[in-house]
Amino acid sequence: MSRSARFLVSGKVQGVFFRASTREEALKLGLQGHARNLPDGRVEVVAGGTPEALQALEQWLWQGPPAAQVDEVLRSDYDAPLTSGFAVG
Repeated sequence: MSRSARFLVSGKVQGVFFRASTREEALKLGLQGHARNLPDGRVEVVAGGTPEALQALEQWLWQGPPAAQVDEVLRSDYDAPLTSGFAVG
């Protein structure tokens, strides 16, 4: 069963290859969606896939790439349709 979730990641998450690394991880997990920088300094990640893959992505988001420093990951359900693949915006 496929589900979708929205994650808001706070901390030192812009300018550290967070979005590109998230895309790589999401594709490994078979997820579709996107990652984009927000004006307030957070990164928004929207992903759809199996509950297990979403849980694995959430755990990865708490660490992120080596240069990141994650302070918080907020998760909420997401109901809008997703495009195929995983985009970085």
